[in-house]
Amino acid sequence: MALILIVDDERDLADLVDFNLREAGFETAIAATGDAALTMARLRRPELVLLDLMLPDVSGRELCRRLKGDPALASVPVVMLTARADESDRVQGFEAGADDYVTKPFSVKELVLRVKAVLKRAAAGAPPPSRLRAGQVVLELDAHRCLVAGVEVPLTVTEFRLVCCLMRNAGLVRTREQLLAEVWDITSPQETRTVDTTVMRLREKLGPERERIETVRGVGYRMAVAEPLP
Repeated sequence: MALILIVDDERDLADLVDFNLREAGFETAIAATGDAALTMARLRRPELVLLDLMLPDVSGRELCRRLKGDPALASVPVVMLTARADESDRVQGFEAGADDYVTKPFSVKELVLRVKAVLKRAAAGAPPPSRLRAGQVVLELDAHRCLVAGVEVPLTVTEFRLVCCLMRNAGLVRTREQLLAEVWDITSPQETRTVDTTVMRLREKLGPERERIETVRGVGYRMAVAEPLP
């Protein structure tokens, strides 16, 4: 599920866009300032940023430059939202690195279609990631290897699929039922103890990074993207 970061201090509009993107099957996050947006993006890389030109702390163009100047975020598409329709404003937005430009007021349905189109273009031009990282845990997907602090850790096929699923959704809770379906291809809720047992074995193998797999009581598990508390 693609994560869309909405950066707009106009809360009603942000909530409207948020609702419609979620209805379209996207995951969303909202930031009201440039600093908050940059922090969120670095914590968990979004698939696309919807960026208002007018923000309370920095301009949308400046934030776009900062995003494009960060090696980890440079390839993230940026769609600018603005009330300014002047050609000079659009040109400056594109020069700052924007991938598309939507003028307010806009049709939310059209905006969702524009988001899908930009994501499709981005996917066509970018190879899938070959490595996933969370703290000192690194998965080399092509080589099917797991490294912890640079040392290879032998995992079973199921353990590798489990940690891969958690890392692809880093920062998000995955229920036991979701993990059963995605890792084991099992839909029976009676098998959830299988997940707990495998997580326990996986934690043992991750050693110093064991606490990165967090238990969310009554729900499931989450791979922490920030440094775990001691």
